[in-house]
Amino acid sequence: MLKYISRRAFISTAISYLGTTAVLAEAPLSSLRPALRGADAPKVVVKSADALVRASQVSGRVAFAVANAKTGARVEGMNGNVSVAPASVTKAVTALYALDVLGANHRFRTRLIATDSIVGGVVQGDLILVGGGDPTLTTDGLAKMAGQLKAAGITEVKGKFLAYDGALPRVKTIDKDQPVQVGYSPAVSGIALNYNRVHFEWRRNSGQYSTTMDARTAKYRPDVAMAKMSIASRSSPVFTYTDKGGADNWSVARGALGSGGARWLPVRKPALYAADVLATMAGAQGIRLKPVKVVNRISAGTALVTHQSAPLREILRDMLKHSTNLTAEMVGMAATVKRRGKVSGLKASATEMNAWTRSALGVQGMRLVDHSGLGAANRMTADAMVGALVKVYGSNALRPILKSIPVRDENRKVIENAAIKIDAKTGTLNFVSGLGGYMTTRDGTVLAFAIFAGDEKIRSRISKADREAPKGGKTYNTRAKKLQQKLIGRWGAVYSS
Repeated sequence: MLKYISRRAFISTAISYLGTTAVLAEAPLSSLRPALRGADAPKVVVKSADALVRASQVSGRVAFAVANAKTGARVEGMNGNVSVAPASVTKAVTALYALDVLGANHRFRTRLIATDSIVGGVVQGDLILVGGGDPTLTTDGLAKMAGQLKAAGITEVKGKFLAYDGALPRVKTIDKDQPVQVGYSPAVSGIALNYNRVHFEWRRNSGQYSTTMDARTAKYRPDVAMAKMSIASRSSPVFTYTDKGGADNWSVARGALGSGGARWLPVRKPALYAADVLATMAGAQGIRLKPVKVVNRISAGTALVTHQSAPLREILRDMLKHSTNLTAEMVGMAATVKRRGKVSGLKASATEMNAWTRSALGVQGMRLVDHSGLGAANRMTADAMVGALVKVYGSNALRPILKSIPVRDENRKVIENAAIKIDAKTGTLNFVSGLGGYMTTRDGTVLAFAIFAGDEKIRSRISKADREAPKGGKTYNTRAKKLQQKLIGRWGAVYSS
């Protein structure tokens, strides 16, 4: 368990704070910055939070909470006890969960196992690609494993080529309500490759299109056979997907292609994807593998090659920086598997994490259905998020791996050498924007905060086909982010000594 500070002061101040909510709601439109003292000191007017929210033109509901990170004393809030969509701010909670259960130095292993003896470089039995829940495995990693297989003297596999992804449950897509083609909602299982995305590229020459589907990295671009693309003579939908013939079968509308382009598509069969690429890389080393079969169980054997991920803390730092949904789901489910021995799926794993937030963090108000925040049914209160941030502040578990958020002016330009420092996790969905973490004022005071904005009415009217880039979504997000910056600026002025 992480070592946390006592909750006694936090609870007492939280009760006191919640009792003043009505008073805060009627706060004056402006207040004087307390740090400015003396008869000759200029009086700087700081707009109230209410005034900033009203002026922001952010529709729907705005909720926030702010507390002294060290003492837990709540200093300001609005709708702090109202459940709202947290979006990817959820990943900060997932990071804490994984760190507590798995440990900061945990490494995920991907192995190549031989089920029988090796005679003269020939594996007499089967070769099994065994996934260990590594969300960061890439084509480069599989190429290295193939090279290590050759270095171990392997020239041939007499038996079958198998792939095992049962370390984690198989989930077809993170969120079934997302458009079928979005790369941020791929399948999840005990094997992942390139964040379970395949690169689709198309070019037009003499009126005809050529397409490629590959597992590219900066170093390699192997074509894959398990993901296929056809071009259909239609205007919509732009993409369709069918699971047929042991492959990811895609079609794209000819009218949407233009002269050429590229994008990432989600992989629905991660084990086949990784095995496809490994077979290509092994072939380049002169080791021919038979067509792969995905299995639910593995036989005992000898590990010929073991690929280890970076330590979990590094993985989580990158996850929080780039907001990778797949990483969040895999590390979250890995933590649940360690706690419970097994897990049936994302929702069940999120339910276990919810229980952990109550027992380990001592907070109420987190009702999450996944570990990434992608699902529309995720709910969290600003009070709960701030309570979690206060709880772990003394352990320094989260703050060092949060992303540094730049301070921006009214025109969204970065303010260099700003007096305020922000370390936080962003969260963005259609007509939802969140930010939660820590801010340091000019005098070194650290405040824990959570800001959520969302317009559920507008969200409910967006068709599934339009959810990748709905009209008005970008404008809403920009307004919400401007409001976040102004609220943080207010807190930096008012609560700095």
